[in-house]
Amino acid sequence: MDTNVLVYAYDVTDDRRHATAQAVLRELWSWRTGVISTQVLQEFYVVATRKLAQPLSRAAARDVVVDYSTWPVVQVDPTLVLSASILEEEQTLSFWDALVVGAAQRAGAVRLLSEDLQDGRTIGTVVIEDPFADL
Repeated sequence: MDTNVLVYAYDVTDDRRHATAQAVLRELWSWRTGVISTQVLQEFYVVATRKLAQPLSRAAARDVVVDYSTWPVVQVDPTLVLSASILEEEQTLSFWDALVVGAAQRAGAVRLLSEDLQDGRTIGTVVIEDPFADL
């Protein structure tokens, strides 16, 4: 899952994306199929506490990080950084997007929820799904 999905679940200023993100996350919790990376947790904390029109308190954002840390967490390490640099080059992605894709691949995910990547695109064995594509 990309950072935007998690952020929209806590951003109450965009009703449609907020509702969609919450529904997606409820599904992932229910099916126990969510996977997250340390990059997404870090980005969430920064965006949620500093960039939202109605930012979360630092304590509330930390609570969210704790909650999502119960999912399988892919650690960003030097090996992932290097594989992301190759994905960036081969797939014409931003480095940060390549890092998210690389984390999904490492986790064995078959789909990656992201608003930033092309809906329906397949990278290796990972299919990109934009849960906000119909909004």
